Amino acid sequence: MTTETTGPSRYAQRLLARVRAFDARRPWVWDTAVTATWTVAVLVDAAGGWRTTARDPSVPVWLVVTLSLALAVPLYWRRRHPMAVLAVMAGATLVSDGSGAFLQAAYLQMLPLFHIALSRPPRALLWSLALILPPLVTGAVRFPTESWDQRVVPTLWAYALVALLGIAVRSRKDYTAGLVDRARRLEIERDQEVRLAAAAERTRIAREMHDIIGHNLSVITGLADGGRYAAAKSPERAAQALDAIGTTSREALAELRRLLGVLRDDEQEAVRDPQPTLADLDTLITGVRKAGLPVRFETDDAPTARQLPPGAQLTIYRVVQEALTNTLKHAGAGAAARVVLTSTREEVRAEIMNTGEVAPAPGQGQGLTGMRERAALYDGTLECGPLPTGGWAVRLRLPREDSPS
Repeated sequence: MTTETTGPSRYAQRLLARVRAFDARRPWVWDTAVTATWTVAVLVDAAGGWRTTARDPSVPVWLVVTLSLALAVPLYWRRRHPMAVLAVMAGATLVSDGSGAFLQAAYLQMLPLFHIALSRPPRALLWSLALILPPLVTGAVRFPTESWDQRVVPTLWAYALVALLGIAVRSRKDYTAGLVDRARRLEIERDQEVRLAAAAERTRIAREMHDIIGHNLSVITGLADGGRYAAAKSPERAAQALDAIGTTSREALAELRRLLGVLRDDEQEAVRDPQPTLADLDTLITGVRKAGLPVRFETDDAPTARQLPPGAQLTIYRVVQEALTNTLKHAGAGAAARVVLTSTREEVRAEIMNTGEVAPAPGQGQGLTGMRERAALYDGTLECGPLPTGGWAVRLRLPREDSPS
């Protein structure tokens, strides 16, 4: 049953849409057809049929023909200038009713009245009433063959129904236009959200690549420098340095493959290895030590830190990684680092201190900016600055989700 009614309905909607599209492109076709049809009809009535409803059948034929044309020809402009068309037709109707011809073509005033209700402000309907009412009253007063209200009231009701129809069609068009406009705005908002999400994802990926490449290249550089000095005195240590370089390089490539796999455009979801957590800090610090930087790692090993969300744990890991990388690059020979990780029910703190000056050079503070952005994602704070006794410190504070920040 549903299929039988849906098919014809969809066909009718498509046909109606095509007709509207054609009328929008060539409005003169429809206007000419309507005007020609009613002009022929009123001329046929002027040939003699008008006398059946006339109060005075002796009205000259030339006047009847002229009034008939005045009531039909202006219909061509009814959509563009409905108020002017109604004014011309109301004048012809006033002469028709005043002379006693009472031409039925006067009811064609309903057409411009419909378009006034459809496209003009509501107050235009009051002006329309001021144009329509005088001919009715004039005919009822001059030819009182029946009670005056029997002619005026039913005709006004007919005009009122036409005006209500125009208002209803206008409301439906406004509602439909509102739905289309709302859908367009929602589409624009979705596009903006997609662009913002893409920009955020690009920023995240750039930050990850900075941390991965910067840290691992610093470790590889340290290992290479140490291996070069050890090659002459201890070939075994040089071979160990080369092994460490190979291991670090493979780990860096694996992380980059995982990261860049997210950017694939194919429909298959990229393989995503687990992101580093606090459990990987030992491995990170071991790699830094192999690169030649002495690092002391202190932690209370409280379970509250291990219960942080993966994203918060990744933030701590990346901050420690960036701080140690800066130490490798800038602290110079003889520097040492100390990493302290503590946690309470309210917050988790990470402090990375070293004995060298590692403030980034002007214009090269992207790493510090990235660390602050990571901390801000979890309502955390990051402080960087020199120590009173010399050296540099990075202090990270992340509040726990179940405690006020």
